[in-house]
Amino acid sequence: MSWKLKNFNELSTNELYMILQERTQVFVVEQECPYLEVDGKDLQSYHLYHEENGEVTAYARLLPPGVSYKEASIGRVLVKREHRGKGLAGELLKRGLDFIHNEVGEMTVKIQAQEYLREFYGSFGFQAITDTYLDDGIPHIDMVMEKR
Repeated sequence: MSWKLKNFNELSTNELYMILQERTQVFVVEQECPYLEVDGKDLQSYHLYHEENGEVTAYARLLPPGVSYKEASIGRVLVKREHRGKGLAGELLKRGLDFIHNEVGEMTVKIQAQEYLREFYGSFGFQAITDTYLDDGIPHIDMVMEKR
């Protein structure tokens, strides 16, 4: 088991394939949401993932300011179905925020979260800044956290 953090150019073709495969499995197939998963933002992002036995078990895309929002952002957060409930999501988010705060130097992070995860993200200091809205038929909220 290991955590890896790479920018796009550091990813091997196998790593990129595994990441895109899991993102498509969760966000397109599992959530029955056809949309353009490969959206052009990966090229400018960092990719944080947990690998176990040659498979990606958890993943998050870390976006610098100016890519999705004026603030830094975390997106495409996932834990593979059979690995959920083991604390990987919390560790993933903690590592992602640590990187954004300590390596990128950004104190404000904005996310678009599925509404049912409001409390999870709230436990890391994120606060809702919008009412619930539908995005591809799924209830979402925008949230921001500021490290002081």
